[in-house]
Amino acid sequence: MHDFFVFSRMVLPDLLQGTRITLEIAVGALLIGFVVGLPTALLRIYGNPWLKRIVIGYINLFRGTPLLVQLFIVYYGLPEFNVTFSRLTAAYLTLGLNSSAYQAEYFRGAIQSVGRGQMVAARAIGMSRLKAIRHIILPQALRLVLPSWSNEMIAMIKYTAVVFLIAVPDLMGKAKIISSRYFAPISTYLIVAFIYMIIVGLVSLILQYVGKKLETPGLGSIEATAR
Repeated sequence: MHDFFVFSRMVLPDLLQGTRITLEIAVGALLIGFVVGLPTALLRIYGNPWLKRIVIGYINLFRGTPLLVQLFIVYYGLPEFNVTFSRLTAAYLTLGLNSSAYQAEYFRGAIQSVGRGQMVAARAIGMSRLKAIRHIILPQALRLVLPSWSNEMIAMIKYTAVVFLIAVPDLMGKAKIISSRYFAPISTYLIVAFIYMIIVGLVSLILQYVGKKLETPGLGSIEATAR
């Protein structure tokens, strides 16, 4: 046990550096997912039939294929078509697009849970569809989507672990290097597991706090669960 703590103090600085990169990738991917996912959900609900088909195909593509396959296609496959990304860019792009497909479905469910009568009432008083969506539908939907979006945030922190396979120096990437250098895989990955548990636990507490602050009367509290 003493040796484990000595080893932990020795490797912790490198692992924390990898943790920073892991969190940066997770946050960046979530932002990309939000920016792409929300318009995708709106197009699926309010778009014309052709746009809906394209959006459904996009969502099914990213939800129906493994994240690791998507990552390898972006990083190793696209260079065959003269489209090359750096390791970090490929990680951000792949995780962001994957997240956008899930977030699009979360937003779609939240938007459709807002009563249709509210859109009808808004149009009846002279509001355009765009204004009704912006001022009436979305403010309610963004509150309703928080449990699912919180779930996506927690999942994304864990999903970033795949990027070490393209040599991104994230938490898992650093762990692989340390494990090989010191021939201590069990100790190394135990520390990594503790770090992930601490991050997920802290994020869960923060999201629960935010959920209670944004709780809509009559809809109960907002809690995050793992995807």
